Amino acid sequence: MMALDGSMVIGADIVRGAAGTVRAIDPATGAQLEPAFGLAAAQDVDRACTLAEEAFDSYRATTLEQRALFLETIAQNILDLGPALIERAMQETGLPQARLEGERGRTVGQLRLFAKVVRDGHFLSATIDSALPDRVPPRPDLRLRKIAVGPVAVFGASNFPLAFSVGGGDTASALAAGCPVVVKAHNAHLGTSELVGRAIAAAVATCALPQGVFSMVIGEGRSVGQQLVGHPAITAVGFTGSRQGGLALVRVANGRDEPIPVYAEMSSVNPVFMLPQALAHDNGALAQGFVDSLTLGAGQFCTNPGLVIAIGGSDADRFFTAAATALQAKPGATMLTPGIHEAYTGGVAKLAGIEGVERLAEGQPGSSGCAARAALYACDAATYLRTPALEDEVFGPASLLVRCRDEAEMVALARRLEGQLTATVHALAGDNALAAALLPVLERKAGRILFNGYPTGVEVAHAMVHGGPFPATSDTRSTSVGASAIDRFLRPVCYQNLPAVLLPADLQDANPLGLARLKDGVLITA
Repeated sequence: MMALDGSMVIGADIVRGAAGTVRAIDPATGAQLEPAFGLAAAQDVDRACTLAEEAFDSYRATTLEQRALFLETIAQNILDLGPALIERAMQETGLPQARLEGERGRTVGQLRLFAKVVRDGHFLSATIDSALPDRVPPRPDLRLRKIAVGPVAVFGASNFPLAFSVGGGDTASALAAGCPVVVKAHNAHLGTSELVGRAIAAAVATCALPQGVFSMVIGEGRSVGQQLVGHPAITAVGFTGSRQGGLALVRVANGRDEPIPVYAEMSSVNPVFMLPQALAHDNGALAQGFVDSLTLGAGQFCTNPGLVIAIGGSDADRFFTAAATALQAKPGATMLTPGIHEAYTGGVAKLAGIEGVERLAEGQPGSSGCAARAALYACDAATYLRTPALEDEVFGPASLLVRCRDEAEMVALARRLEGQLTATVHALAGDNALAAALLPVLERKAGRILFNGYPTGVEVAHAMVHGGPFPATSDTRSTSVGASAIDRFLRPVCYQNLPAVLLPADLQDANPLGLARLKDGVLITA
């Protein structure tokens, strides 16, 4: 098992930054953890980006099988870290063992999913329009495929130390596309990041790939992040975090001589619509399910249900009462960092101070200094509609229950919502007319629409969308989870009348890769 020494990964070198030090913190105790990690200087960031640029053409020219094996090697190396990875992540995040073991499985599953995506080759969108020399005017031979955009900067997320971090979905999808990656590790879980970063670097060496395919730097978020996004070698950015942080990176990216896309997953309150028939037939399971989802992981999920909307009446009152009772029994849970805990307590205090908002219930206090006490608030739809501050995300186990007068006001409230990662509807057959009225509105508002479930839990699958209109993401066309996440790091290229000897393998007439391709408007399977 490799020992932590506070290092970064710059290409093939394990480097200790010399621009100061920082330590991870155990949020349950407030204790600083060993070792101290060296911070990157500007030259470290420049070297990582330069190596990535130098590696790009060689890496994107690897065969699909080579790239798939690389992703699978990373997955195995992460598994081979064994219990030490989970133990360190528990120290740095306060998350329980079972949660982190599940997250490790998700991380490995993402890498293996993208290995399959690469082998399938569908992501290349290979397309051929044959020449029509006898047509007037003649049509040239046209062939299209997608290629990697170039080196990608990835920012590790605070709330998922594995699945949205150094070896997480952004890194996996970028590497699958053929893009070298430079990761900015999150300072909340530095030891976890070093372990995974070394595992990826070892996979680069095992697979005999150019050293610049992967680097990981450590540093103060603002300065190192701006250097990374502003570096001319970087062509795209993957980010999961706050709206403030994501928009700061967007501004840097747009201010470059050559602007680049930033795929930032940011804020979302993930509204849940409780329709009348579902509430009328509920035996308490809806309220318990909602509270369980709300408090899962101390509410630190980007899909946390922070807003519940129902039509007022005895059934809604019964649901609100049951939810309050269930929440009061929930123990306080340790949040990921002191900063996140401070932001949560500030957000809850802000909610409590808004006129027209009542506090329905609080959960149990926790024993640690970073423990989040769950909170439930309520207001009517008129208050919500006239108070823009109620739309703000409170990151943690707090939710707002909104009473509407009637179906029309519920639909009006749905139209008012900002962009969301998810929108959930609980409905029975008798609610179909209202559900049908809501659905086209929610399609415009959210990247994923759920019926009769809860939004926490994002399946890693081909059909998953984890994105949505602004401010859920900075680019409404993208997803950061699922097979389609690879599309963020690809661009189409058309080849017109290219000599056969120069055609890439995926567009050659003989189809040596055995790809499914669109030829003259007809899908030809391998």
